[in-house]
Amino acid sequence: MAAVRESGYTGAVKRDHPEAFDVPLDQPALPASIEEVTAILGAVITPRRLERIREVAAHRMHAVVPVLEGVGDPHNASAILRSADAFGIQQVHVVPGGPDSGAETFRASRRITKGTHRWLDLVHHDDTERCIGWLKEAGYAIYVASMEGTARLEELAALPRVAVVFGNEHAGPSDAIRGAADGTYAIPMRGFVESLNVSVAAAITLHAVTAGRPGDLSEDEQGALVARLLYRNVPDAAQIMSQALHSP
Repeated sequence: MAAVRESGYTGAVKRDHPEAFDVPLDQPALPASIEEVTAILGAVITPRRLERIREVAAHRMHAVVPVLEGVGDPHNASAILRSADAFGIQQVHVVPGGPDSGAETFRASRRITKGTHRWLDLVHHDDTERCIGWLKEAGYAIYVASMEGTARLEELAALPRVAVVFGNEHAGPSDAIRGAADGTYAIPMRGFVESLNVSVAAAITLHAVTAGRPGDLSEDEQGALVARLLYRNVPDAAQIMSQALHSP
């Protein structure tokens, strides 16, 4: 099994590029009950679109969570968010700071992310230690890609709950999260390269670790998610809700 490490790739989108933006990590609270939000906002989109949102919610899972610790390149951040959405992951945990991150904010590329951040629950942690504590309390096994990785992706896919850590492009995951990890893993490769770009490694990892897993949200959790997705993605949702709730 070949080693996996963070590459020195700097990406096509710098943090100060015009298309880069700070991703909001504090999700807006619903202005009304789940039922009211769903009824009001569900009525302003097509039935097919509402059904698609319900279908996606039914396949979402909490069993796998990516952790982005100090990922500094907006291109990489955006690509990882898109992969998370594509493979049915709902929560992405973010520690904006970290080794050589270059900033204390989490930036993405509008061109790459395509609004994906609005379909996900981004869980913000002020520091790595708090992130580790949250994951451990929630029952997640923590795995980090490593040059000496011993676990296979198939083993991670069999774990009930697993958090996979993707660190800064230059420094990799911090010593703190390496020390707290339950294990390390490597992506098998057959070529001459010894490392992969972090967003590529994330896509391969998330595809493998979610393979065969069904959606695991309860009916109540799915209903709450549908309401959140409607509120985040329907244009002028706040204004529509205000008018509906306060009209005579």
